[in-house]
Amino acid sequence: MDQVEELSNFIASANLDGPEAEHLKVLRAEPGAPESKILCSSLRRATSTLAGGFRDRLARRPDDKILVIQSLQEISRNPDTLSITPAHTSIQASWIEKTSKLCDFQDIFNSQTDMSLHTGNKPVKTNGLKRMQDFCEFVYSPSVKEEYVIVGGHSIWFRDFFQMFLPYSVFHVSKTKKIVNGGIVTFEIMKAETRRGPSYMIDPKTIRVVYGGF
Repeated sequence: MDQVEELSNFIASANLDGPEAEHLKVLRAEPGAPESKILCSSLRRATSTLAGGFRDRLARRPDDKILVIQSLQEISRNPDTLSITPAHTSIQASWIEKTSKLCDFQDIFNSQTDMSLHTGNKPVKTNGLKRMQDFCEFVYSPSVKEEYVIVGGHSIWFRDFFQMFLPYSVFHVSKTKKIVNGGIVTFEIMKAETRRGPSYMIDPKTIRVVYGGF
């Protein structure tokens, strides 16, 4: 909760320069900023981070939704990577969230968290690579008309995503270190059509740390 509150305060009051300032406008959904969609893993710690971290934006824009998609679920079979929320069912706030004064977590889970694409825990026959590919396909699908997506996910997932979609010859700290809790890192992902189907790549020149880092 302390980390989430620090994230919320940063988004609300930070004063940045250059490209990072433009990204901050997107995060805040300021007037004139490019439209953005909020995507998230079904695991409660991820949705809690977005609900609390973006509390000002969500309060100001009641039509904004946190869209839960299965492809963002953490990579691993450890118990803390498994979703206990049934398909198409609202996430239930923990006792810690219910007593928090940061925001009304349960109200955000009920009214501003879209569970329509949540089909339950990740399938046994899937794997991290397939889910990362599914995420890329979803971002480029007609379901996402916005120029930017804000993604609430997990550190191992993100590290593996950088390893997979950054060029092999490029060294970047994101390939070996995880994003800190509540960290904000921005980048552009490109799509190319090939004989084998669509191919995706992170443009290494576009990676920027807005908050926290690795």
